Amino acid sequence: MHEDPLVKRIIDGYYRLLQTLAWVLMGLLIVPVTLQIFSRYTGYIPRYIWTEEAARFCFIWIILVGATIAVRDGTHFEVDVLPMPKTLRGEAIMRLVVYVFMLIFTSVFVLYGYQYARFGYTQTSELTGINMVFINGVYVVAGVTWVLFLGERILIAISVLRGNEGAITRLRGDHHVAR
Repeated sequence: MHEDPLVKRIIDGYYRLLQTLAWVLMGLLIVPVTLQIFSRYTGYIPRYIWTEEAARFCFIWIILVGATIAVRDGTHFEVDVLPMPKTLRGEAIMRLVVYVFMLIFTSVFVLYGYQYARFGYTQTSELTGINMVFINGVYVVAGVTWVLFLGERILIAISVLRGNEGAITRLRGDHHVAR
């Protein structure tokens, strides 16, 4: 598969940024949850009401950032309804069909996520004061990122169809992940 090195570096950099963001969000999630636990079971910390909302916002971002990472890695959930094809070409065609259905699903996130983000732009959170576009906008960001990563996976599948048998390992994803 012919890849533009600059585009590949940009996508790889964005992917590493998402991985770092997932780690940072997990670290941030620990703070409000820990405060909630200590305030509930000890009298040392007052019961802050913003902690529940901050934990929920971090959790939403973690889920969607993790889903985008899984699309790039090829480690998202798969349910095998049909038997696995015997040939590499058959496997590439099967994965292309799956990617088309994923793109249809992704279009819902992009189209309605944009409208949802615009709606969030006009609101602020009551407890934390955060503009809700930072929460509602994650859906459109995830959708656009899925389109980017699915486009990359589609190009890999097309490369397999054109005879690049080495690309099948990138198409299959991590074999250590339970499927």
